[in-house]
Amino acid sequence: MHDVEIREGTIRLGQLLKLAGLAEHGADAKALLEEGEVLVNDEVETRRGRQLTPGDRIALGDEVVRVVAR
Repeated sequence: MHDVEIREGTIRLGQLLKLAGLAEHGADAKALLEEGEVLVNDEVETRRGRQLTPGDRIALGDEVVRVVAR
């Protein structure tokens, strides 16, 4: 697991996937979400606009990232 720092209080899931390097483009993030491959706090998430806050954990396959505040 590695941490992804955000400046503001929240970040959208699609943006986080790109920032963490789990998706190269927004279209890639959208496809991963539509296929049900992304877990947020151990639950399948399909909404690209889901608001994440510090402490949330995102998993894609073997990759796990945690949102932390700067």
